[in-house]
Amino acid sequence: METKKLYECTIIINGGLEGDAVTAAMGEVKNVITNNGGDIVNVLDVGRRKMAYPIKKQTIGSYAHIEFQGEPSGIAAMEKTFRYDDNILRFLIVHLSTPLLEMRKRVEKYSVVIGSPEDQSDDEQQQNPTAAKK
Repeated sequence: METKKLYECTIIINGGLEGDAVTAAMGEVKNVITNNGGDIVNVLDVGRRKMAYPIKKQTIGSYAHIEFQGEPSGIAAMEKTFRYDDNILRFLIVHLSTPLLEMRKRVEKYSVVIGSPEDQSDDEQQQNPTAAKK
């Protein structure tokens, strides 16, 4: 029996779908992951965004980011199912190795400390005008 590894899946769902259809498509994605031996750890629904370039004649997509634990043998079946689903424009499944997880922790640690002007409210930017110029 294989040990489960940590993966993340970023997925773009057709932006032409309405709210209930997007929810149903996300439900199908979650079912594919669980049916292939995956245990969903975290789901981040980023929402509808304009894409950098058209994919299948679509310029808007609903983005989602799913972290799950699964067996490596189930990944190929997930990719095959996602590839033939018309509602899914793009997907990417990445194995989260130990060095990648350590790098993610460092980025989270320093991005909170440094911050960016976009993360600050208008009042904070007015109080600290030098931070907004960086």
